[in-house]
Formats: sequence, C-alpha cells, structure tokens
Amino acid sequence: MTRNTSLRMRVCLSAMLLVSLPMRLAAEPTSAAIAAFNTYVSAVEARLAQQHRSLGGFLAPTHPAQPTSGQPIIEQLTPNPSPVASGAMLHHWRGTAFAPGAHAADFDRLLHDLPAYPRYFAPQILTASLATQHGDHLSASMRIRQHHVLTVVLDTDYEIDFASLDDQHRYSLSRSTKVSEIASPGTSSEHALSPADEHGFLYRLDTYWSYEERPEGLYLQIESISLTRAIPPGLGWAIRPFVESIPRESLEFTLQSACKALHR
Repeated sequence: MTRNTSLRMRVCLSAMLLVSLPMRLAAEPTSAAIAAFNTYVSAVEARLAQQHRSLGGFLAPTHPAQPTSGQPIIEQLTPNPSPVASGAMLHHWRGTAFAPGAHAADFDRLLHDLPAYPRYFAPQILTASLATQHGDHLSASMRIRQHHVLTVVLDTDYEIDFASLDDQHRYSLSRSTKVSEIASPGTSSEHALSPADEHGFLYRLDTYWSYEERPEGLYLQIESISLTRAIPPGLGWAIRPFVESIPRESLEFTLQSACKALHR
C-alpha cells in the first residue's frame, strides 16, 4: 500500500467517524463561542475600514510577492491560539489574485449579479438569489456545496454591503445570518437538519472583498472568516488537515473563477 493510498484511507475513515459521532458533540456553538467570533470579526472589520480609507494601503500586503495572472496567493491568518473555544474553531484566510485588463466596475457588476453566481462559481454555488435591495445593501440567499471526501450542501443567508473609496477602489462586506445543513439534497426527501442534528461543518461565514484597479489590471483580495465545530479529541491528526483545507481550496477556487469570469 502506498503512502498516499494509506493517507486517503485514514482521511476517509476519520470523516466517517466525524459524521457518526454522537449528535451532542455537534450541537450549535455556545454563546461564548459566538461572542468570541463576533469580537474577532469586529476587530478585522475595524482594520479593513482603516484600509479602505487609504489609497496607498487599500489592499493588505501579500507574502511573498504580488500575485500573477492565474496564480492567486493564499495566506492563513488564523491566530494561534485561537480566540474561539468552547467546542468551535475559527478559520481566517486571505486570498489575492490579479486579473489583467479588468476594471473595478466589471467586478462590481459581477458581484451584484447574484442569479449568475452558479454560472461563475459552479459547482461550489448551486443557486443564488436576491431577497431585498436598498441601495448598496442587499439580502441574499445561496445554496453552496463543498466536497472534500464528504459532500456537504448548505443553505445560507447573507447581508451584503457594497461601498467604494473611488471608482478604482471598491469593496464589499458579506455577513452570514443563517446557515442550514441540507439532508438528501436534490431528492424528494430533501430537508434542512435541525440545529441539534447538524454536523457543524459551518456555523458562520463572513466574507470581505477588496478590489483595486491599476493601469495593468484589477487586483482582487478576499478575506474569509468562518466558524465550524471543533475537532473531537483524538482525531486531530487526521481531521485537522481535512478541515483546514476547506477554506484554502474554497478561496483559491473563488479567485480563479472570478478571474475567468472577468476574462470572459
């Protein structure tokens, strides 16, 4: 048996164990975990607000270098130790990409075109719809899909705000207001699991876009802060790499898909 085959088998077994754990481990996050998450998000939003007031520092610096076309830079920003305890985990990632020849107005139109999200971001986004709009404030719903050994389908609601420093410097803030795990999606028995029956793959998801137009093209930067269930004791060696790969791969896919949509 090869090392890669053994690793895949261990990850699959661990994922099966995660799903089969007693539901008491997968209940909604505690009020302490939610409070810690909200405190962390507030600090990040304060830093972003400062960035978005500065022409020279509108985007966070990337490491090790500026992104090139088709090669996004993905950085993990999750603090260690995590500010969230009590049975939950916080994940904070940032991705930066470059779309040559694109304009800020192009991407602004793309982000506003919610019904087209399944075309731009399939298969991660299955459906997207606008519920209400008041100026630059939107309420939206999306059905999202994640596949990492397991396939998970979630119905999510968001409050989204768009703003700009000028025509070349724009940004958006998206905050989840509801996340529901869907059982048997696409079948006659499809239904949303109750909070007590959910597996805790995602409790919260806040996303922040910043995009800056320069003579050579458009620089896109996205930060994602999510809250998930904690890793059960004894399974960290196998499940932690699996759990932590989800936000990284999701950001990379989102940025590559956005650049392809802008190119088209």
